[in-house]
Amino acid sequence: MHIALKANTDENAFIGALVKNEKWAQKELYERYYSKLMGICMRYAKNKDDARDLLHDGFIKVLNKIHKYTPGTSLNAWVCRIIVNNCIDNYRKQSIRRTEDIDTAYDISSKTEDAVAKCGAKELLSAIQLLPDSYRMVFNLFAIEGYPHKDIANMMNISESTSRSNLSKARAKLQGIIKEKYPYYGRK
Repeated sequence: MHIALKANTDENAFIGALVKNEKWAQKELYERYYSKLMGICMRYAKNKDDARDLLHDGFIKVLNKIHKYTPGTSLNAWVCRIIVNNCIDNYRKQSIRRTEDIDTAYDISSKTEDAVAKCGAKELLSAIQLLPDSYRMVFNLFAIEGYPHKDIANMMNISESTSRSNLSKARAKLQGIIKEKYPYYGRK
């Protein structure tokens, strides 16, 4: 006889096992989400070692907060949110606050198609990792995660104008990095 369990029953059992700190469930969670979450951490980190550190710290937070997860909502989105927040927290701990000059940001922007728009995902990730921390954080939160400048400003304890400035400067710096590292993308 074949018995099919509802998805909610399976998820509830899985979450219950995580809450009880069962090793098999922790291993399953880690294996299920490792690739996706490592990709997120790579965007926020300077290199693969830093990304691994962010990922492992984030997984510890996920496991410590799993009892707060609401079954029936997206476990994927909940885990990703914790990982992104961990990356933001790490940035806050390591950053020295400084205000960027908004006036220079307006001179940097461009309406034409740029090298960033032409390059591949691997090259873009490599270039993003070369950005200064504040630029990398704002670029990821705005361009990848889709946060508005107001939310980014609140998360990073900066002004909205600094967020806009950092985004503009990040894009300009990315164009320069890509044109230098991958000149074939910089051609028209």
